[in-house]
Amino acid sequence: MTKEVFIKDVMAKPTTISKSAKITEALDKMLAEGIDPLIAVNNNSVVGIVSRQAIAEKLGSKQNSTLAPTAIHVASVVEEDFTSVYPDESINVLIPLLQRYKLVVVYDGDHKLIGQVSAGDLLKKFQPENGIESAIEKVITIEADERVVHLRRRMLDANITRFVVSDQGKYIGIVTETDVAVAMRKFRESVKDQHQDHRIRNMIIRDIMTAPLISVDLTASVSEVIDLMLKKNISSVPVVDKGRLAGIITRRSLVNAL
Repeated sequence: MTKEVFIKDVMAKPTTISKSAKITEALDKMLAEGIDPLIAVNNNSVVGIVSRQAIAEKLGSKQNSTLAPTAIHVASVVEEDFTSVYPDESINVLIPLLQRYKLVVVYDGDHKLIGQVSAGDLLKKFQPENGIESAIEKVITIEADERVVHLRRRMLDANITRFVVSDQGKYIGIVTETDVAVAMRKFRESVKDQHQDHRIRNMIIRDIMTAPLISVDLTASVSEVIDLMLKKNISSVPVVDKGRLAGIITRRSLVNAL
């Protein structure tokens, strides 16, 4: 890192959502703009963030099964766990912050919101120097015919946000909190209340996963992995070594490797 590079050199325009908006609006905005999380605001003041993971948990909760997705507001999923910086601070302060937070809010001297920095923003400018091995994490797999209710329980209990999906020994896709959020929204909107409990138990992972699986070889360079993530607008990519699943690289694991 060089002292001449400042946060204002890497920050992006802030993407916000009102806390009074519907969570369906927030999810649509995330998907359309490829952003996660959004900055939640109230009367132009930042009150927290709203993530795809939080929306997935809200829509998947049995307590909310009688509510239409359009009746649930962003305020119910806002997380106050965020941090902020100023534009003239050194870029060096971002690495430990983005190892802890999904998003860093940028304020000016009058405490006005002027920007945001995500792992993707930082990785456009800086990349790990030691190859992809330093960013590979353990990957968790799940069978394509496993029930979605079991997937959700594993996500919640172990705080796992993504699984590579296998079918008869082959890796065929990936399932993330985004897939769960989108699927739960469609399910709540299309299935009547009295049928939801039965129908949701019959939903399996191959019904909601993203396929085919996008992966990279262990010999890929860091720049190739980052370019792929940014081009495809994905937050993670599994790593394959001679046909064997060797691990997974995420935007956060790349930041951790800086």
